Amino acid sequence: MRFDFASDNVAGMAPEALEALARHNDGYARAYGGDDPARQAAELIRQRLDADVEVRFVFSGTAANAISLSMLAFPFEAVLAHHAAHVCTDETGAPGFFGQGVGLIGLPGHSGKIDPAALKAALSEPDMGHRQPAAALSLTQATEYGAVYSVEELADLVAPAKARGLGVHLDGARLANAAAAGFDLTAVGRMGVDVLVMGGAKAGGLCTEALVMFDRSLARRVDNRLKQAGQMASKGRFLSAPFLGLLETGAWERRAAHANAMASRLADAVEARTPWVLAHPVDANAVFVRMPADAHARLNAAGWACHRFDDGSVRLVCSWATTAEAVDEVAEAMTRLS
Repeated sequence: MRFDFASDNVAGMAPEALEALARHNDGYARAYGGDDPARQAAELIRQRLDADVEVRFVFSGTAANAISLSMLAFPFEAVLAHHAAHVCTDETGAPGFFGQGVGLIGLPGHSGKIDPAALKAALSEPDMGHRQPAAALSLTQATEYGAVYSVEELADLVAPAKARGLGVHLDGARLANAAAAGFDLTAVGRMGVDVLVMGGAKAGGLCTEALVMFDRSLARRVDNRLKQAGQMASKGRFLSAPFLGLLETGAWERRAAHANAMASRLADAVEARTPWVLAHPVDANAVFVRMPADAHARLNAAGWACHRFDDGSVRLVCSWATTAEAVDEVAEAMTRLS
């Protein structure tokens, strides 16, 4: 079985990340996140975002999201998010676990983007003692369906949430792909996002995500929170060094641009060579295909691992390591099956 397109998690570390890991393996370093790679990577993140932020490196996107949301909502409150967002569909209740009961309210919208009208309706709901009121908004960039919000689209969601006093979280597991697609990273802080999860794992890093706090008050005792949650690595340099390698070389954006280009190549082949249609815009590194169940089964049987997603389409994800040859091979296999 070939896993080239099963996820962008299936690829190994990008050379820049691996080289930095090996380089910072030499000698001794401060433990528990006090290492030089963490300090240097945090500074590069501040430069990318053009913001004075607090940064911590954790080794789970799920924990990073859940801890972020637990900072923004009390246990008797809830978080608004797209109903297909990772926090709603793929984290096994982690926001409620880390938030000691924090709830989730799913909102509709095409291609993983929250419908502004749906958000407006949710924000206008009166508080009641019998249900959890919304205290935070969670957004995803790029979305679970591979769409990229424009700066204006995101700002139009953040502004009414902030006006109602909600905190705002941005899940940026694929933020590198959004940046490579033209999204302005410096807009994140300016529009009022309180906490960002800046992805490293899917960008070619080890398993590291950066917990970025624009609202620096959220950093009060954050290290205690991370320690309790099992997210403070003793040898923290092995989390931060790969992230540093990606940022200091520009590979974080460059490798994401390659993944996006491979997704565009695959999408073009699907449209040109098969009768199937694309279910969502190909803005980033994922391609969603409306493929019959029997064709999907035969594609898997032919040795190509790819998954049917929540909306019934089949998802193929390109990574930093995806080759043009692999794209052409899977496209040829799909052509034979169509």
